[in-house]
Amino acid sequence: MLIDTHAHLQISHFDADRDEVIQRAFEAGVEKIIVVSTDVASSHQSLQLAEKFSGIFAAIGIHPTDCGGATEDDFAMIAELARHPKVVAIGEIGLDFYWKNVPPEIQWRAFVRQLHLAKELQKPVIIHNRDAGVAILQTLQDAGITHLSGVFHCFSEDADYARRVLALGCHISFTGNLTYKKSVLPEVAAQVALDKIMLETDAPFMTPAPHRGKRNEPAYAVHIAEKLAAIKKIPVDEVARQTTANAVDLFGLRESTA
Repeated sequence: MLIDTHAHLQISHFDADRDEVIQRAFEAGVEKIIVVSTDVASSHQSLQLAEKFSGIFAAIGIHPTDCGGATEDDFAMIAELARHPKVVAIGEIGLDFYWKNVPPEIQWRAFVRQLHLAKELQKPVIIHNRDAGVAILQTLQDAGITHLSGVFHCFSEDADYARRVLALGCHISFTGNLTYKKSVLPEVAAQVALDKIMLETDAPFMTPAPHRGKRNEPAYAVHIAEKLAAIKKIPVDEVARQTTANAVDLFGLRESTA
């Protein structure tokens, strides 16, 4: 069994065949999928999918590039939705300095606010980091956070950064970028203990080889597992077993309502 810990199945890319995509994932051995939100509207949609399918769970949050126009009512709604029994994380939240549409200080306030919400609700966080690695660690330090239950998703930093993330108590998840020919991430993955790694597709984005150039979907998590097994020089079944156990433990999937 595999768990895709990060997919955006609620967005328009899947409007034509969403149920078929989900069924293909289940048939491929991806038995659980966490649908991750970026704003209030997508949070509602994530929950609708989680309520429809027993193998789907939701993460609720406001993405750094979507927080510019977020209102008090929006944050109040996120806090309300996050109490649903099938919400297993707050996310995705974090900082994004690649896109310039939201000033850093607004991103920072939204990030810290949702970190506090996660602490209040005792839920892990799913952290988005794009060109903001140093700022994210500084934000956590400034907020007095020395231990954090969560995952740095779509990890793309170096091995030293990975060590700092692991020292916080966080997990690391790899997506299709682990399979790209020119990627340096295999060198990073080789240095991270398997019990701190999770798999994700970030579907419909970050499509792994051999499907690169096409729409990504959760069934393709199998290719990421196979790549990680090759890096670690272990059977893919071992990768599946451990990464699944990691996700179950972090997100409390045993206790979540089916």
